[in-house]
Amino acid sequence: MLKDVEYLSSDEMKGRKTGTPENKIAASFIASRFKKLGLKSYASNYLQPFTFKNSTNGEIQGANVIGYITGKKKDILVISAHFDHVGVINGEVFNGADDNASGTAGLLSLAAYFAKNKPNNTLIFAAFDAEEAELQGSKAFVASPPVALENIKADINMDMISHNDKGELYVSGTFQTPGFKEYLPTALGTLKLIPGHDDPKSGSDDWTNQSDHGSFNKKGIPFLYFGVEDHKDYHKATDEYKTINKPFFIEAVEVIKQVVKKIDEKM
Repeated sequence: MLKDVEYLSSDEMKGRKTGTPENKIAASFIASRFKKLGLKSYASNYLQPFTFKNSTNGEIQGANVIGYITGKKKDILVISAHFDHVGVINGEVFNGADDNASGTAGLLSLAAYFAKNKPNNTLIFAAFDAEEAELQGSKAFVASPPVALENIKADINMDMISHNDKGELYVSGTFQTPGFKEYLPTALGTLKLIPGHDDPKSGSDDWTNQSDHGSFNKKGIPFLYFGVEDHKDYHKATDEYKTINKPFFIEAVEVIKQVVKKIDEKM
């Protein structure tokens, strides 16, 4: 996982901005990993292309990377993370190590685990593009889904899971779906898993629609979103591999894996 974060957030990837050659390299990297792990594809190359307009009305081409593992039931869980970031700004590379090379690496780790430990539900692993452009990738996914939306029972989304000095990982979504609380572990080692940031009354502190899970929420699909609060390197050139909290990140992915396992076993 650490090697994946280091590679995806390296200077050579130039911030993985949607529509750039480096973004396409990142998508190919994820697709090749899905293939190596034995994930199935709804398309020949795991890609779901889409287009959208940028702020100057130019057309941008993006592509989600979608793989899946067939379960014993037709019910589906989507495990998601966005792989794009904001690119190069004023000559500086915004590497996006925490945002969101960390979630992408976590996604690949979970895919590797469930490739060896077959799930009850079918698991779709969705690496979304263009999250930084107002969730365009996840919007494209729910607008043209490869499966019936009514069969998707939940989205488990990861966005910024590697950078917190207090050992605090937040999980949003239990305000909307209180039954999800039973899936959250109580023994977490040094990491504190804190439900919150999902009350509509909390204004800008409400994360309900602030990452790709928001596209699922607006379709009435329950979600759990794992992420940290904004930190000093958020959306800055200093969001680099060297500034993430590596032990925290490893523990965060393990906790998320526990939650996904419980949901898969009981839903």
